[in-house]
Amino acid sequence: MKDTKKTQLFEKTPIPRAVMTLAVPTIISSLVMVIYNLADTYFVGMLNDPIQNAAVTLAAPVLLAFNAVNNLFGVGSSSMMSRGLGKKDYDMVYRSSAFGFYLALICGILFSVIYTAFHQPLLTMLGADNNTATATGDYLKWTVSCGAAPAILNVVMAYMVRAEGAAMHASIGTMTGCVLNIILDPVFILPWGLGMGAAGAGFATFLSNCVACVYFLILLFLKRRQTYVCIRPSMFCFDKTIAFGIMGVGIPAAIQNLLNVTGMTVLNNFTTSYGADAVAAMGIVQKINMVPLYISLGLSQGIMPLISYNYAGGNIKRMKQTLVFAVKVSLSFMGAVSIGYYIGAGSLVSLFMKSRGIVEYGTKFLHGMCLGIPFLCMDFLAVNVFQACGLGKKSFIFAVLRKIVLEIPALFILNKLFPLYGLAYAQLTAEVILAAAAVIVLLRLFKKLETYNKNLTKSTN
Repeated sequence: MKDTKKTQLFEKTPIPRAVMTLAVPTIISSLVMVIYNLADTYFVGMLNDPIQNAAVTLAAPVLLAFNAVNNLFGVGSSSMMSRGLGKKDYDMVYRSSAFGFYLALICGILFSVIYTAFHQPLLTMLGADNNTATATGDYLKWTVSCGAAPAILNVVMAYMVRAEGAAMHASIGTMTGCVLNIILDPVFILPWGLGMGAAGAGFATFLSNCVACVYFLILLFLKRRQTYVCIRPSMFCFDKTIAFGIMGVGIPAAIQNLLNVTGMTVLNNFTTSYGADAVAAMGIVQKINMVPLYISLGLSQGIMPLISYNYAGGNIKRMKQTLVFAVKVSLSFMGAVSIGYYIGAGSLVSLFMKSRGIVEYGTKFLHGMCLGIPFLCMDFLAVNVFQACGLGKKSFIFAVLRKIVLEIPALFILNKLFPLYGLAYAQLTAEVILAAAAVIVLLRLFKKLETYNKNLTKSTN
């Protein structure tokens, strides 16, 4: 099957329009996901109970760990699919999507089993104490014990649908679950509804992820003759080329997210020693910071199929133009957001909880964290270029540099020098260095690719 409309988008459509066609739906769905993530914090915050709010914050690393599997099979298989499309190798595309889908399903089930069997020591590892353990466990019962598989599958399927250029369908599927979650949250959380508190937030998340999965399954069934995404069991087999291609990109992407979980867990454990108010404030600020983070992530993920396709097809000029346009748009917007966050920090935090202590903590935390936003977007774009080109080793090096070499040591050092408030500046410290490294590595990469193309052209002639 050859879809000429999708080929036109990847090969001929002007760069600004092609980027916007792929990135805007992805950014919109990312924003809806931010609102969905903020909804738990917002509605739990309406209870004015720091313990319930702290429970959602402490559980966040486990949900972030889902992204390790999402990236392993979502990023890995979508990169392989887009490169297969660029090479016109459609059998590779079908087998890559089937491989990613079924292994994601298996990993989701294993996630649920392992958490359920070892939930008590895991709660302690997350930083839950006698006050917060019950509420945190109730939240994770629904989101992990019951909901790991649908939470992972709906994201992986969105990646695969986006890989063939159907960014709008990917976004609709993601947004369907998010909007439902926002609607269900107050019903399950607040006293006028079921009054379940943090557990209600988890239940709403579970149901919404199930609905998103159903949307994608119906979509793939209805478009089974027009889509490159294939989840037929007959196409699922271990093919060395497919497996290594997916794992080469997916494993570094997964490790990157596991390191993010490690960093968040370290941050939460440091914050826990300062009390429930500090934990709640840090959780609120992390959620507020997700808005620009997800926009930047949405843009970088949106252009990934375009980068992959043109890299595999040898059109380095179009690939470079795509990245340059994305950098200009992203840096301009993120710089403006960073300024706005710094000026309005107190007002933003007070939207979630009116407690004076939490607002004071949160204002100072946001002042530090928002400064790293423009640098973070450059890091995201670089890593997504590496993933799009199958350069998993480079994305892995960046992940290790960000967390192990830079951010986690910065948490220890800054907390020692400036107790509690220094924690908010660890991300800025890491991202400034990484942004400079990203620019250098990308310039070298494109120079190498352009030289290779010139030599190839000369030898052909």
